[in-house]
Amino acid sequence: MGRTNPTYRDQLSAIEDDWRAFRRVLRRQDKPRFDRLFVYARDHADAAGNLNPADPLAPVWMAIALEQERRIAELEDEVESLTDT
Repeated sequence: MGRTNPTYRDQLSAIEDDWRAFRRVLRRQDKPRFDRLFVYARDHADAAGNLNPADPLAPVWMAIALEQERRIAELEDEVESLTDT
């Protein structure tokens, strides 16, 4: 028997397609930032796929939040190491 639901990666690809018009009108300097957000979502697609979420955007937002939290912590550590010397 086949799967009745599309995979999360398929859903994520469809979400990215839905946002293509939004990306197209972004300023040039914002497009790489926008693309990075979808990289974050793809990086966490395995975890999101285990949820089988009713709203496939919810894991996208969580993946973005997790990655931004990681980046903030790295920057805080860097600032702390620079101020300790």
